[in-house]
Amino acid sequence: MGDVSVKELYDVQQLLKKFGIFVYVGKRLWDIELMALEIDHLHEADVIDNHTFIAAKLVLSREHKFEETKEKNRN
Repeated sequence: MGDVSVKELYDVQQLLKKFGIFVYVGKRLWDIELMALEIDHLHEADVIDNHTFIAAKLVLSREHKFEETKEKNRN
């Protein structure tokens, strides 16, 4: 999967969708964590390249930190 632009969480969702992977657990933080695991599995299976893998993981990391901060501020 070369030349896939991954800049937002939506892009990661669309990438996973191409492989028939739909993630909805019900809590955004958990969704992000599960997407990260799925991206790891796709990379290990060599169906996504390093550039796409790194871009997706960076997006997921950023979104995970954002969600954690949001949860801390609620409490």
